[in-house]
Order: sequence, then structure tokens, then C-alpha cells
Amino acid sequence: MSIRVFLQQPALPKYRVPVFRALAARDGIDLELIYDKTDDLTNVEPDGFKGSFIPSRRFSFAGRTVHWHSAMFDGASKKRADVLILSWNLNYLSLIPAILKARRNGVGTVLWGHGYTKVDRWYRRWPRERVTALADALLFYNHTHADAFKAAGTDPAKVFVAQNALDGTPIAAARDAWLAKPNELAAFQRDNDLAGREIVLFVSRLTEKARLDVLIDAVPHLLKQRPNALVALIGGGDITPWKRRADALGIANAVRFVGPIYDESKLAPWFLSSGVFCYPSGVGLSILHGFNYGLPIVTDDNYALHNPEIEAMRPGENGLLYRYEDAGDLAEKLAMLLGDVSVHRAMSAAALATARDRFNLQTMVDGFEAAIRYAAPR
Repeated sequence: MSIRVFLQQPALPKYRVPVFRALAARDGIDLELIYDKTDDLTNVEPDGFKGSFIPSRRFSFAGRTVHWHSAMFDGASKKRADVLILSWNLNYLSLIPAILKARRNGVGTVLWGHGYTKVDRWYRRWPRERVTALADALLFYNHTHADAFKAAGTDPAKVFVAQNALDGTPIAAARDAWLAKPNELAAFQRDNDLAGREIVLFVSRLTEKARLDVLIDAVPHLLKQRPNALVALIGGGDITPWKRRADALGIANAVRFVGPIYDESKLAPWFLSSGVFCYPSGVGLSILHGFNYGLPIVTDDNYALHNPEIEAMRPGENGLLYRYEDAGDLAEKLAMLLGDVSVHRAMSAAALATARDRFNLQTMVDGFEAAIRYAAPR
């Protein structure tokens, strides 16, 4: 008999579709997804699973935007679900009422989320932690935060981890297709003036929190050691401040603003032409994008600013950390990876293995399934 799973989410971004499709395909799992909308993520249509867009009602309260998502409450019914998975976000005022209703109705509950915020305060942390006592299971994005909750006294039996992952299948297909055509890859490099350049690649939105200022400031130092270095920035966003900064430093020829590219087959030759993936600060799923191409990463050592996916980082094994806000140290780390063939080869292999063996779709869905089966009424 299948377990009916009702999963509520604040959005349905493209990168989540393979996760929910794979979960819905598991034996004994009958998945229904209800999703809201956010200002910073674009929703896509469900594909391979049941899903519906039901917007929440939004209110302003004490300078914050809070939500009432009726879907949370609707899913807490034995007629609708055996297990209710809720977004672990107390900005949803409907969260606690939904959990209490589910408990009364014999519906198992799972809270899925980070378990922390980057700017944490006791008055935010206290209610977020208190609500965990009401849930049957907690599902974390990484082991670091799961272990912290267990160390603080949470019952280890109810703690599960679904490490954030990307679907590596389309990435591998794009990568292998280009590698099978070395002449076309060489032509791409000639056409884009990449031949003979040592490329440092950034792929994401061009935002201030990514600290592209530090990367651009590192370029003059990098050029002293690697004169053929080129920083390629792929992503949407306002390039004006970054271009102005590069122009002021006299390094315009060493910084390329490529613009946004969303097609994996068009991104692949950029990854395959690059030597290092650099995300100066606040890295998230992008680290796994680079690792799936075998690119070692360089990012900063301020872990508090990174997203849960930083757990994939193993300094000295699949990438290097530079001192926070130190452009000179960033340049040193980039130069090391670009200039030492043996170190680069070892880190490249380790990066690919990290994405392939540890941070993959199957492992993530395994975490979901384990939490669901634990929370399901017996």
C-alpha cells in the first residue's frame, strides 16, 4: 500500500523538478506537491508528478512579509495524506496550525529546511527550534546542521538528511557530447578567443552577495603570475558596477562578461574550457554544477555566508579556500590551481567524484524516503 505524501513548498524552481519526479517514482510513494511563489525564484510546471500552484496570502507584519498558505492546512487531513512535508519556515503563519491539525488527524509530519538562517538571532532561532518538538521527523539540507540539532538534544532517530543535489544526467550528457567532438570544442575556443587562455569561470547571477568585487580585484594580482588568465562571468544581472571596476583597474581584457546562458549544451563548452570554478562568496548549488564538470572550486573561508551545499567542499581535496575578502590570497589560490598540473588533476578527479558519488539525486531522494517512512503512521 502506498504512502500518500503531501508536500508543500514555497516555490517550484526548475532544479527541484528532477528531485520530485524521482521521489514520485519510488515504490510505495504517492506524491502530491502544492507550491507557492517567491520573488526570487521562477516557478515551472510539474513534470512527472502531481503538482498544483496554490498561492499563499501575504501580509506585512513588523516589517516582515508573512504568509498564510491554506495548502498546509488542507494537507493535514487523513483524507488527503498519510505524511505531510512542510517548509520549515515560520514566516508561514499556517505552519504550526497545520502541524497541530495533522497530529489530531493521525497524519505524520516532516519539517524540511535549513534549520538555521545566515543572520541568526535568538528570537528567530528559539521558535524555529521549538516547533521541531511538534513534528515527527526533521529533514535537513546537510549533515552539519543535522548534527548540530542532534548535539543540542534532538532525538537522533527523527533527524534525516537530504543533501541538496543537481540532476547530473543532463550535465553528463552535455559534457560527454562535447568531449566526443574535440575538433568542435577547439573551434568553440577559437571562435570565443579562449585558445591559449587560462580560464577562471563563474556561473550564477551577478549579485553583490557573490562578492564579484573580490574576484575582479584579484585579477591584477593573478595576471602577474598567470599572464594569460581570463575571468569569464556567466549570468544575468547588472554588469555595470563590475565592468566599471574592471575598467578602473585596467583589466578589461582579462574579464569577460558573457551574459546569461541557461542551455546546458551551451554552458558545457565554457566549463570544459575552464581550469577553475570560482564563486567568491555565498556559494550554493553552483558548487555542484562545477563539480559535475570536474572543475575544482575556489571560494572564501567564511562558512557562515555559504549555503548548505558548502558541505561538498573539502579544502585541499576538491578545491581551495581563500581568506575572506583577501583579493591577494584569492589570486594566489587561483594561480596555484592554474599552474600546478598534478594538483589540478587530482582536485578535478575529486570534484567529479564528489558530485557523482556523494551529492547526487539518488542520495537526496533516499533522505526524503527515509524521513517519509519514519513519519508514516504505523
